[in-house]
Amino acid sequence: MASTMLFSFFFFQLVLLLLISLPPPSSAAALAPKNSELFREYIGAEFNGIKFSDVPINPSVDFHFILSFAIDYTTDGGSSTNGHFNVFWDSNNLTPDEVRAIKTRHSNVKVAVSLGGGSVGNGSPVYFNPSSVDSWVNNAVTSLTAIIQRYHLDGVDIDYEQFSADSETFADCIGKLITTLKNNGVISFASIAPFAEEDVQKHYISLWKKYGEYIDYVNFQFYAYDSSTTVSQFLSYFETQRGNYEGGRVLVSFGTDPLSGGLKPDKGFFTACKSLKKQGKLQGIFVWSADDSKSNGFKYEKTSQYMLTDTSP
Repeated sequence: MASTMLFSFFFFQLVLLLLISLPPPSSAAALAPKNSELFREYIGAEFNGIKFSDVPINPSVDFHFILSFAIDYTTDGGSSTNGHFNVFWDSNNLTPDEVRAIKTRHSNVKVAVSLGGGSVGNGSPVYFNPSSVDSWVNNAVTSLTAIIQRYHLDGVDIDYEQFSADSETFADCIGKLITTLKNNGVISFASIAPFAEEDVQKHYISLWKKYGEYIDYVNFQFYAYDSSTTVSQFLSYFETQRGNYEGGRVLVSFGTDPLSGGLKPDKGFFTACKSLKKQGKLQGIFVWSADDSKSNGFKYEKTSQYMLTDTSP
């Protein structure tokens, strides 16, 4: 009798230990890496006549155009406006009617607007410069809602690169903007576009830690790394940023403008993508920018979309 009770006790302890050590199914699913067929491209910053219809769109990808940029500066680019946003992309060619037309023609297309950017007007740097959290958020929600609804847009991208406010203020302003726009039904997705610079990372990681659950994509600017970047270095950088934005959908990227660095498409970018895809970590590709790719016939945009969908030309 005593030996039977002792056996039952140890058996119960063993079963309990095994149950405790197993992660819940939902947790395991959330942590599992997964490939994606998301392709995103910035457009409209360089005023070279680019149109949505110029860009090749594979019907099998989820395709996001990102208008570049809306900025909370006066229309002459002279001073910041505390959240009152104005259109600074090529609005003569990328019009509300053109947005509606490309989305009607291609059911897999969505269009977002990027906020901030590196420079404005004659090349002066754009600074994130709110007077206060509440006033900036109120102004931004009002002005961006008008722009988003006028242009039939689906989401926002955050691309501030210089800051006159601390990281906590940035996190609260941007986090409250995104959550309000989502709660109001104005947007269906939001992304951020950080890069590997200390102050930039400080601001965006602060935002991520506080509001990451509301941010759908991380458009990490891998083309801001040095132009001598190798495939192995690129993969290492990718893992570093996955750690910084833990749980996020970190997209890989390249630039087609002459000033971009990083791992170029003709230097091994797609080799790196194949490696990530084998691991289930290729969660999308984005490109800066359609304006620059126009001159080469969007060669690498086509290759990117084929890779994401496992199709061929």
